[in-house]
Amino acid sequence: MRHRKSGKKLGRNPAHRMATFRNLVKSLVIHERIRTTEAKGKAIRKWADKLVRYALENTVHARRKAYKILEDRKLVKKLFDEIGPRFKGVPGGFTRVVKLSEWRKGDGARMVLVEFSRYGQETTPQEEAKAETSS
Repeated sequence: MRHRKSGKKLGRNPAHRMATFRNLVKSLVIHERIRTTEAKGKAIRKWADKLVRYALENTVHARRKAYKILEDRKLVKKLFDEIGPRFKGVPGGFTRVVKLSEWRKGDGARMVLVEFSRYGQETTPQEEAKAETSS
């Protein structure tokens, strides 16, 4: 029985599923925008939002938790130094899943674009000052 088990299985065993999610989240942190199937995109949204919440905490413990998922010190540094500060003062909704008009050629799977909601935006000094005063 599948009582109280959240998340999609995606036709994979648990180890393969975790590896898939981990690789997708790593790619998202590196490129800040990835193209994947709808099911995978919606599944990794939870992981990506959790990583941004860790980056907003910016403690040693949060960095260790992020390292446990990303397994790369450079990616953790990028997450905490570049991506996290963009979301200062934002209560949630750190990722965006946008459905694309094309479908995958091989099997017709629905494709989506997963990106950080502030993709390509750098924080200005005014926004930083506003975020600090509201905190």
